[in-house]
Amino acid sequence: MMKPFFLILIAAIPLAAGAVSAAPPDLDSIRLPAGFSITIFADDVPNARSLALSPEGTVYVGTRREGRIYAIPDRDGDGHADTTLILDEGLRMPNGVAFRDGALFVAEVSRILVYEDVEENLGIRKVVPQVVNNEFPADAHHGWKFIAFGPDGKLYIPVGAPCNACLRDDPRYAAIHRMNRDGTGLELFASGVRNSVGFDWNPESGIFWFTDNGRDWLGDDLPPDELNRAPEKGMHFGFPYCHGGVMIDPDLGEGRMCDEFIPPARALGPHVASLGMRFYRGDLFPSEYQGRILIAEHGSWNRSEPVGYRISMVSVEDGVAGDYVTFADGWFDGQTVYGRPVDVMELHDGSLLVSDDYAGVIYRISYDAPEGDAP
Repeated sequence: MMKPFFLILIAAIPLAAGAVSAAPPDLDSIRLPAGFSITIFADDVPNARSLALSPEGTVYVGTRREGRIYAIPDRDGDGHADTTLILDEGLRMPNGVAFRDGALFVAEVSRILVYEDVEENLGIRKVVPQVVNNEFPADAHHGWKFIAFGPDGKLYIPVGAPCNACLRDDPRYAAIHRMNRDGTGLELFASGVRNSVGFDWNPESGIFWFTDNGRDWLGDDLPPDELNRAPEKGMHFGFPYCHGGVMIDPDLGEGRMCDEFIPPARALGPHVASLGMRFYRGDLFPSEYQGRILIAEHGSWNRSEPVGYRISMVSVEDGVAGDYVTFADGWFDGQTVYGRPVDVMELHDGSLLVSDDYAGVIYRISYDAPEGDAP
């Protein structure tokens, strides 16, 4: 059960001067399809990670290393932040954020918090969070979480493996869980998921899709990251026995076969670090983008030739994943890293936000149809 909440009569904390992670990359270096453009939505968001949007248009941002939650209003709707507010700080890896019924939900490593009535108090009073559920493991390794509410009204919460590759008796690890808004009814939804930091539901079918990061130290080209599809509760996606639907783990997979488990809907690049993903639902982009999955690829850290550092795109037709192509890149030029995309999120006008925890910025990708053409 939730404890009563109360308000401390202090204003939201403005971002300290000079607290920027790094200079934003030269936007002219970001490559996009014809007709698309990229601008800076907010440039003072150190370690910007997962994104959530309120009906009023406030963008909420989680962090992994800063311990902060940011609130970024754009009240005039001009596609640029009015200001950046620190909603709370001193939290433990508050990566995940989700908005529901006037409240902001935040995922720390071992617990879920809720900030009730956050919009009406934004910039006026600090809302003290309630602990909704504290039944999650406290391991820091893969302990940061992406969270989101599903069409069933439940909050979905992953728990990563506390290792590169290992087997734990505790079924909470390497899994995705879900619970009611008030923290009750916590249940296991999917198993064999090494570390998912992004998921969404197909707007046509309501089916759950998620990214999963493959294990390390099996070479440059194996295993692939995964894009998975879970139409029902209780599926097992292979970890730690099988990777990418094709590779038995050399240490933990003895006596197992990959056909025992659910294969990926689409293999992604090896070590690209596929994180946030969303189905595109808007009508600002050309019609062929409707229903496609946009994926933030954070970029490799243990590959001899780095890969990722881009936004990729997967087409979906009749529930089947198709082409896997690059939508936006240029954050890595082969030698220097300029940015690392973490999450993608559609604004109410159909433009796309991209968070970058390396440069400490949030980008906005828009589309301007050539004269005489319709989106």
